[in-house]
This record gives sequence, C-alpha cells and structure tokens, in this order.
Amino acid sequence: MPLIPEEPQIHESAQGPRVTPASGRTTPTPRPVPGPRPAAPPRPGRPGPARPTPPAQRTPREPAVKPGPSVPAASGPSAAASAPAGAAASVPQIQLIPASAEGALDAAEEAVDLLLDSGRAPGEVLVITTGDPHPWATHELSFGDASYWAQHDAGDDVFYADAAALGRAASRPVVVVAVNGGSEETAVGALPTALARAGALLIVCGDPQRINAMLGAGV
Repeated sequence: MPLIPEEPQIHESAQGPRVTPASGRTTPTPRPVPGPRPAAPPRPGRPGPARPTPPAQRTPREPAVKPGPSVPAASGPSAAASAPAGAAASVPQIQLIPASAEGALDAAEEAVDLLLDSGRAPGEVLVITTGDPHPWATHELSFGDASYWAQHDAGDDVFYADAAALGRAASRPVVVVAVNGGSEETAVGALPTALARAGALLIVCGDPQRINAMLGAGV
C-alpha cells in the first residue's frame, strides 16, 4: 500500500516570520555629528570704533572763539600805511574775549580748546597768566624749574607761563593772555611782550575796557 505523504500541519500559535521589530520600538537614529558652533554675539560695548581719531588736517586754521572786539595790533591810523607791503601779513591779529578777573582763566581754557578743535597743534599755543598761575604750571614747577622749561623747549604741547616769565618764553603762532589779576604794571607790561611772541594771533581774556586801556598804554 503506497504511503501518502502527510500534509504539513499548521499550528495556530505560529505567527509567520517577523518582518518588523515589535511595536513601540524603533531603530535608534544616529545622533548628528556636531558641526562648527555659530559665531558668538559680540559683547556689549561702545558702538562703533573704540575711539575716533581726529582728522590729520582741518581746513579752518583760525579758532572759532567767542565773538569779541578786535583791535589793531598797532595804534594810530598811520601804522598800516607806514608798514612795508609784506609786513602787514606778519602783524598778529588781536582778539578780545570779555571776562571777569575770576573767569579770565576759564575763558582762556575755552579759547585753547577751540583752537585745538579748529586744527591748531598744541605746540603752537602759549598761555600767559597775569595773576595766579595756571594749575598745570604750579604742578610742573613742583618738579623743578629745569623740568618745567624742558617741556617748553620740547614744544609739543600747550605751555602755561606766568607773565613774569614771559621774557623767557619763545614765540608761538598763538598766544593767549588771561588777565586774571595781578598788578596793573604786570598786566600792562605783559601785553606788548605777548604781542611780540604771537606769530599770528593774540587772544586776550579779561575786562575789555581795562584791556583797551592797557593796549593803548603798552602797545
């Protein structure tokens, strides 16, 4: 009797081949490789450049000082006519800045600031006081007379001197005189010397009536 092959039995528990992993479990996704970090935001600070540099040259050469009466460098109507043709350009201009004796030094300081803002080099400015010396001069003289005048000879910064020492000061394009006190004789004597030291401009800070009287007496 021939053998009949048995039919394969399928058990109910058989679920067939697994093609996907169990529900709820996924294949782990590889983590991304760290790339370059974004640039950090700039730290808070001053906007723009750290400190603006002043222009190398400024077109206005004369200071925009406070308006004040200007007086001729030499008294008398015939002074300009008798001067040589080329000498008129070398005569410095005189400009008055009204101020009290107590405020003359502050007015002189403001004039210096405006001179520097207009393009004048610090070494072109000489400041003379007829009364109390400028605090800078007092401080520098505390280190000795030689050190004080060495800075004058260097000529690279504004120099402050007392009227009594004006004869030792060299000429500079601009001389600023602060009539901040002192004797009448000292002030009257300082103005013509200051005018002789000024190459282009003499600025006098003080009482206009008193300065005009001094200029008439001393110049």
